[in-house]
Amino acid sequence: MGVDKNFYNEASASKLGWDPTWFGEKYFDDKLVRSIKKWQKANGLTSDGLCGPTTFRRLWTERQSEIDDHKPVSCQYANYIVYNNDFFPIEWDKVVLWSEPGALKANPGTHYSYAGRPKRNIRYFVNHWDVCLSSKSCASVLNKRGISSHFVIDNDGTIYQTLDMQHGAWHAGSERANRASVGVEITNAYYPKYQDWYIKNGFGERPLVENAWVHHTKLEPFLGFYPQQIEALKALWKAIHKATGIPYETPLNQFGNTSTQYEQRVPYGKFSGFVSHYHVSKRKIDCAGLDIKTLLEDIEED
Repeated sequence: MGVDKNFYNEASASKLGWDPTWFGEKYFDDKLVRSIKKWQKANGLTSDGLCGPTTFRRLWTERQSEIDDHKPVSCQYANYIVYNNDFFPIEWDKVVLWSEPGALKANPGTHYSYAGRPKRNIRYFVNHWDVCLSSKSCASVLNKRGISSHFVIDNDGTIYQTLDMQHGAWHAGSERANRASVGVEITNAYYPKYQDWYIKNGFGERPLVENAWVHHTKLEPFLGFYPQQIEALKALWKAIHKATGIPYETPLNQFGNTSTQYEQRVPYGKFSGFVSHYHVSKRKIDCAGLDIKTLLEDIEED
């Protein structure tokens, strides 16, 4: 029996906060399904007429780029991150905790709560890109989807911690992975067409990543991370290592370089270290092009 697409879209809209006018329609009907298919096809997505999480995230970013200019947020910065109510120093001057002014906070019901329990056994750290224009936009999408990430790194390198690392954020795709890991979303809209938005809003031109491979597939050129985001990420990894004991390791290929494919031992708990989302799931490509091995070597040399 096939999916009732009209019912699916109405339920999706209720949960995620979109409506038919986003696709130029008025009702949850077959015309909307056709319009969604048309939009999906034009944007390189599977053309199934269903506005699920992937389509919603892409559409959200598209709308934000058209209607939003960047508005600086006044934040109160910290110099530590939090794990089971303990404070661990971080060598970075732009860190905002979920309880402070200008914070981003994971909604209740978007993570496994380990409050009042012994320290969670964290085995690995998962790096994501969010396909959003800003951390604020990313946090909004995550909360609308009912998922979360412990950290978000904004365009200017600000690190937002959205919940205590003691809790299991819903970020890695499976319960097994979520309960064993900590995650970060690194703000990056990914598609080169958004380069103008970044320039217009004063962030400058993003690097363009070419010749990146993942799961034996060469990707089309895409936007990379700003240098300040990479430096923030390294500072975060260093603090995570000290707080949790996660080793400075990453999956390697037969040539000793950062693996560019799914690694079954990661989600099945046979590996401990720093990984990209594609190491955890065959369906993900983030963070292709992120040379974790080299960055970890940089940290150890400091």
